[in-house]
Amino acid sequence: MAAEPTSQAAKPAAPSTQLPKGKQTTLGLYVTAAQAYEMWRAAPDKVKVIDVRTPEEYAFVGHPEMAWNIPYAFVTYTRKDGKTEWGPRLNPTFVAEVKRYTRPGDTLLVLCRSGDRSAKAVNLLAAEGIKNAYTVIDGMEGDKVTDPDSVYVGKRMKNGWKNSAPWVYTLDPEKIILEEGTTK
Repeated sequence: MAAEPTSQAAKPAAPSTQLPKGKQTTLGLYVTAAQAYEMWRAAPDKVKVIDVRTPEEYAFVGHPEMAWNIPYAFVTYTRKDGKTEWGPRLNPTFVAEVKRYTRPGDTLLVLCRSGDRSAKAVNLLAAEGIKNAYTVIDGMEGDKVTDPDSVYVGKRMKNGWKNSAPWVYTLDPEKIILEEGTTK
């Protein structure tokens, strides 16, 4: 069941049937990075950009200047039997933090690297009653270049926020939201 698009909504980016399964959401609300930027520009007081990447990605890869960094998951490292293991650990306060920094009725544009984590984040938000959350299907870095003749083959340079809208490396510590008990 898809929610009705808001007045700020651009035309849908793609029908969900054309998206990879990992980028599909229960709400069925999708935009490209370019569309997301235009939605924000049209109503910056009602449209919030939520960057769900790790704080490291947000800081070192760059981010939309207006984006709040509320990680969907954190990277954890463990040393076991002389080997380092790593993997994601879901942010237990993710939904609560999104609700804390947004208002009912806001349009949420949820962004990750390439559209998979943002879809999972939108599904978590939808399960908690948030119905106006779009996933940015091409994310911050975009899709991989598939042209075998390109020097950029395999690199995420095809679309995405970095290739279609303004972004910065500048950090505003107030917009980096970590779970309670952690430091910025």
